[in-house]
Amino acid sequence: MSIDLAGLPYRPCVGIMLVNESGHVFVGQRIDRKTNSGGEGDFWQMPQGGIDPDEEVRGAAFRELAEETGITADKVNLLAQTREELFYDLPDDLLGKLWGGQYRGQRQHWLLMRFTGSDEDVRLDAHQPPEFCDWRWVSPDQITDLIVPFKRRVYRAVLEEFAGLL
Repeated sequence: MSIDLAGLPYRPCVGIMLVNESGHVFVGQRIDRKTNSGGEGDFWQMPQGGIDPDEEVRGAAFRELAEETGITADKVNLLAQTREELFYDLPDDLLGKLWGGQYRGQRQHWLLMRFTGSDEDVRLDAHQPPEFCDWRWVSPDQITDLIVPFKRRVYRAVLEEFAGLL
């Protein structure tokens, strides 16, 4: 079955690059993409999610951060936002399967936030069902190796734009 991409919009989305005082970046291991072998398909990502129709970008970012990590707005400082939206297309094997088949990919605003809390503030079970089964802090140069391949271009752009602020 062929899907007409021209007729599908991009899903409005927000992403959060959360850095700690050491300049390491929060990544979560996606429950739905984990493999038992720890090999191909064992992907990590920074927190991200859809923007509701009545939400502003920053409000969506704080909501998604709290839902996916348990980290509340009082435990972060907002440092920056990408100048423009970043886009990615879903690979053929996911088209028609994610988000009810309504979108061809995502258009994302990314926000850089400094974490001011402690690791005990991270609660992956803050929202049900959880999206992540594990988390860790990684150096920025490790991120693109951990992310699912079809999002790597966007992650490189985020890293490049925020590099001087980490």
